[in-house]
This record gives sequence, C-alpha cells and structure tokens, in this order.
Amino acid sequence: MLSQIYYLLRSKVDGSYISANPDSDSTVKFLLLFQEDFDAHSYLNTHAPDLSDRFAIESIPATQLKTILKRWSFQGVGVVQDPLLPNIEFLIVGTDLTESFD
Repeated sequence: MLSQIYYLLRSKVDGSYISANPDSDSTVKFLLLFQEDFDAHSYLNTHAPDLSDRFAIESIPATQLKTILKRWSFQGVGVVQDPLLPNIEFLIVGTDLTESFD
C-alpha cells in the first residue's frame, strides 16, 4: 500500500476533498480514494456530470495519506472499487495506516 498512488477529487472552489459519510447519523467522514485517475473521471461523469468542471483530480502517494487525513479530520478512507455503482470499501484509520477495517 505504501508505494501505491491514489487519486482524489478536490474542489476548485474551496480546496476541500470529496468525502463520504455512509451513516447519516454519524459525524464520521471518509476521504474518497480512487486507484486510477480515469476512475475519478468516471465517478464524476456518472454521479455529477454538471459539476465535474468544479473539481480537480489530484494524485498522492500513500505515504501522504496520514497527513491529509489528520489535517482534514477524516476518520478513514473509502477506496472506490467501482466508480459507476459506486462500490466503496470503507477503512477506519487508527494511529497507523496498517490497521484494518470493515
């Protein structure tokens, strides 16, 4: 996982990252990660085609994930497995990125 490059969707308006909150009763939020840049494009074009010009795709190495999670107060990541459905694997991050999750 540490040599992996991930792709994020970031707002051009306010710089925030696209996140998910699978439980509307909870304040837990997950940073959405894409394994390929074309998956991020597909996600936007499928679920928000009229807003796609308001987002940029940013690539980051896995080694920078912990810093981004901490800075933006994310409790975990949501790795998008299929951008069209979407099928997302949610992982809660503890003190290190090797901790596994649901």
